Amino acid sequence: MLGRLNHVALAVPDLAAAVAAYRNTLGAEVTEPQALPEHGVTVVFVNVGNTKIELLEPLGERSPIAAFLEKNPSGGMHHLCYEVDDILAARDQLKVAGARVLGDGNPKLGAHGKPVLFLHPKDFFGTLIELEQS
Repeated sequence: MLGRLNHVALAVPDLAAAVAAYRNTLGAEVTEPQALPEHGVTVVFVNVGNTKIELLEPLGERSPIAAFLEKNPSGGMHHLCYEVDDILAARDQLKVAGARVLGDGNPKLGAHGKPVLFLHPKDFFGTLIELEQS
């Protein structure tokens, strides 16, 4: 079911500072910020060749990232994103296996314009999992 690792997402308290650290200190290629109001985040992607690092900053008062940063004020790893060929088939297979899909169970469009779903971290050893249709 799982394809390649699409990205590792890091929640950050200050997106501009995180971009500067990756671009200026590490010499990485970083995309322009993209606001995703339906997800409550502003994101940038850091290209690291074989995958990406997604830097997430809260967007709006109801952002799920804001709650994460309250518990982790310096930021930290938020989720792993894996590609799947068919997100609806993957969702259905995971539900049968007992995994919990967050939200209403229907995919939303993610930062890459592709359908995404999130899986409950308690079902995956404390790690939030995002699935993105490839």
